[in-house]
Amino acid sequence: MSNNANKIGFIGLGIMGAPMALNLMRAGNKLFTHTHGKTPDILAEGGATLCTTNKGVAERSDIIFIMVPDTPQVQEVLFGESGVVHGLKPGKIVVDMSSISPIATKEFAAKVRAKGCEYLDAPVSGGEVGAKNATLSIMVGGNQEIFDQVKPLFEYMGKNITLVGAVGDGQTAKVANQIIVALNIEAVSEALLFAAKAGANPAKVREALMGGFASSKILEVHGDRMIKRTFDPGFRIELHQKDLNLALSTARALGVALPNTATAQELFNSCAAHGGKAWDHSAMVRALEKMSNFEIGQQA
Repeated sequence: MSNNANKIGFIGLGIMGAPMALNLMRAGNKLFTHTHGKTPDILAEGGATLCTTNKGVAERSDIIFIMVPDTPQVQEVLFGESGVVHGLKPGKIVVDMSSISPIATKEFAAKVRAKGCEYLDAPVSGGEVGAKNATLSIMVGGNQEIFDQVKPLFEYMGKNITLVGAVGDGQTAKVANQIIVALNIEAVSEALLFAAKAGANPAKVREALMGGFASSKILEVHGDRMIKRTFDPGFRIELHQKDLNLALSTARALGVALPNTATAQELFNSCAAHGGKAWDHSAMVRALEKMSNFEIGQQA
């Protein structure tokens, strides 16, 4: 497909969705959008067509991208009174890039396919910075042929683009990603808190650990945040809580034990109880600091 032939719908122009949609538009695609709240000026003035309903986006687009916060919002976008499904005709493709329930994803895909259309789930990792820089990791579930068709568009938004498996497997991969990230934040929090309380310089400890087997992106980026006390998001605790809820509820349905994921969620719950649901998720360390009555930045 040539760029000029791509009629692209994009629903959900929040912190992540707006820059992702902008990258698609800058690549020469014809963009049709709908969102709650105000459409960013850079999109409205740049040539995006603002639709009044999700149905209107679907009617005008060949491929419809969705980027909203959680499972109920995706359900409303797709199947609400003026939802996407009411504007679909056979041959169109729906691509949900939100992070939602793998189980619900399979149900949504079946309903869309019943309309003669195709469905990919394609959640992302990389945060606002990755969305702006088009360096997101994109984890896709769906049909190989449809993935191959949409991949050139994914490449305007991300770098590491993987077809994980069938519909729902992209969401499963994203939940697994969020388990690893949460547990790594918890491990870095404990290590730096331990080091600081023992009287060592946590910045120097972090520097030393970055050269060894304990090195990680979390130690590099979030360890620095913990030491410098820079907890503006980033990725908000309330969104990570949502993702861990998906992990724990799906694990319960599957009969899988995730004891440390549950612990990480309780630490996030503690932060939220102290007014921190909008803190960056690296602020999980604050829950451990309260338990220990010691902050990383203070003198032992």
